[in-house]
Amino acid sequence: MNVQTTIKRVLIVAAVSLNFIAPAHAQEWTLTPQTYVGFEIKSMGFSKVKGKFEQVQSSMNFDPEMPQNASAQFALDINSLSLNKPSLKNMILGKDLFYAEKYPIATFKSHEFIVLSNHHYSIKGDLTLRGITQPVTLDTVLKPNPANPKLLDVQSKAVVNRSDFGMKKAFGGIGEKVNIEVEGHWKTR
Repeated sequence: MNVQTTIKRVLIVAAVSLNFIAPAHAQEWTLTPQTYVGFEIKSMGFSKVKGKFEQVQSSMNFDPEMPQNASAQFALDINSLSLNKPSLKNMILGKDLFYAEKYPIATFKSHEFIVLSNHHYSIKGDLTLRGITQPVTLDTVLKPNPANPKLLDVQSKAVVNRSDFGMKKAFGGIGEKVNIEVEGHWKTR
């Protein structure tokens, strides 16, 4: 074996070894302003009330090579809620439901990212609403955006019970189950 072949082999082994031991670099991400962060709930058993939080602070530390080390958090301004049925806004922000006057912010903080399959994750964390914290699992898909490498496409869903957060049960025909949804993009900072 000649010297050049030996050097090439050593460099290849070193490069492969470094790929296994070099720390991965997670990137900081934030949701784009166009991203839908909101909920959907049945009203009177047949129609749906949809709400979107217009003011959301978000951050995610994520490396696709080491997703188990990822973390994410959200802070939602309850008073920024827009509804597909604006006539319900006062009731929904009132004492029986969000009680926005006393609890103007809702938060989510992850504590575990579990890989389910390629780009599919189970994100476990705590949702705090009306001063009550409950565990929530977000079923999430995070995919690189094919048109823009600085974006990750996101679709995330969870179902919670309103009464678990101290909201009045079956108030005004509004259902107990609430579908939480995030759909849009994370953008690198």
